[in-house]
Amino acid sequence: MKRLTTLLSAVALGLGSAAATAETRWDMATPYGDSTFHTKNVREFVQEIHDATNGELRIEVHSAGSLVSHPNIKRAVRNRQVQAGELFISILGNESPIFAIDSVPFLATSYEEAEALWHASRPKIEQLLERDRIKLLYSVAWPAQGFYTNRELNTVEDFEGLRFRAYNSTTSRMAELLGMQGTQVEVPEIPQAFSTGIINAMITSPTTGVDSTAWDFVDYFYDVQAWIPKNMVVVNQQVWDQLDEATQETILEAAARAEERGWEMSRNEAEAQKAILDENGLRVMEPSAELMEGLNAIGEQMIEEWLKEAGADGEAIIEAFHGN
Repeated sequence: MKRLTTLLSAVALGLGSAAATAETRWDMATPYGDSTFHTKNVREFVQEIHDATNGELRIEVHSAGSLVSHPNIKRAVRNRQVQAGELFISILGNESPIFAIDSVPFLATSYEEAEALWHASRPKIEQLLERDRIKLLYSVAWPAQGFYTNRELNTVEDFEGLRFRAYNSTTSRMAELLGMQGTQVEVPEIPQAFSTGIINAMITSPTTGVDSTAWDFVDYFYDVQAWIPKNMVVVNQQVWDQLDEATQETILEAAARAEERGWEMSRNEAEAQKAILDENGLRVMEPSAELMEGLNAIGEQMIEEWLKEAGADGEAIIEAFHGN
């Protein structure tokens, strides 16, 4: 009996050791294709974690919305359909105006301002995510947003009647204020939406313009530097809590590097991608003073509207932002 007890104990210890060293596998949903710098950064982040954990944590990246469509990524992470995901922060603007702060027009129009706004808004964004059992890992900015059209834009009146790609509550409101018809279109659907006439204008980054070969369906890019929106990478909180502290620390360190690296990639991307637009025949235009005057006026209106909707939390973020 004593020998049997000893043998069973040894087996139990062996099983425990095997469980401790067994591979943990996560699925990670991302909305953008593999050529996008955000996805490249995600893959480097995932590889660093794989190497640092000697392969004990393996994260499979499902890019271009191949596993979960963009609007459903947050829900999929919350419900543990996938363990992690990347998404455009302001796509959640209908849940809370706080999520839309980085897409308020002409609030933060340089990388320095965008970073200050991120530091001011991150604590509240983390708090909102925690309510849905989601942990924020890192965030990376897109290059500043500009307008793509087939029409010359000299004043805000020139937007009237355009069919405009809207991808969140902010862009829907902007379309309304500029007299355009807003239609929800995800990034992979942009070329088809233009070719079928569903849209004939959009505001997005030079990166997305290049990735969607915008020169095939529009003639102008107006570099209005409207705002610098961000993506965020998140993980299900319950999945996170199942990790040991050493693995959590490894991921947080890789996340910090990914955030720093991603912002630098974004800065480099901005000018390089505008050059590619120009090389492919798209006219990269500096907006006229009259156009910017009209757009800034709309921006001021939208900032005021956002503050009324966001209330005290929004005021606190803006105060912290200006304090920086």
